[in-house]
Amino acid sequence: MTIHIKHFDRDKALEIIVFIANALPNATLHSVSKMLYLSDKLHLQEYGRLICGDKYIAMEYGPVPSAIYDMMKVANKRATTSIDVDWDEIIQDSIDVVNGRNVVPKRDCNMDLLSESEIECLQQIIDEYGQKTFGQLTDITHDSAWNSSYQNDTISIDAIVATLPNADEVSNYLHAH
Repeated sequence: MTIHIKHFDRDKALEIIVFIANALPNATLHSVSKMLYLSDKLHLQEYGRLICGDKYIAMEYGPVPSAIYDMMKVANKRATTSIDVDWDEIIQDSIDVVNGRNVVPKRDCNMDLLSESEIECLQQIIDEYGQKTFGQLTDITHDSAWNSSYQNDTISIDAIVATLPNADEVSNYLHAH
């Protein structure tokens, strides 16, 4: 039986982008995507759920959170279609993408939208991986979940769970809930 993500929280997703962009010295589309992927894996391992419920796409340089990437494209004004007019404005008031890749926060993160466990996992991953290079982050996130998917296809949550040291426990928990 395949595990499905039940809900994507776009408000939380935007706050996560802002949180990561404020925490990294030179946040990019790539580094924000990789910090979230690694944070989601840690949160899944420790708490049995993804942070904001985004799905990951197996792109050339590693997993990319699909909806969050679209949000960052809106900030870059590169999106071919908008998410919706009001939401586009909220995104553009919160972050900017300059030079096609650098994610620049325009405000502080609304910490009220993040749980203690989410902040803990995000901060732990930023502390551990935040100084890694583009190539290092690419190599780290080219894990068996990424390898199990065709390029530009969705990485299944089952494949992500299988990379965890407590994969059986997490899988059983997710199937039960």
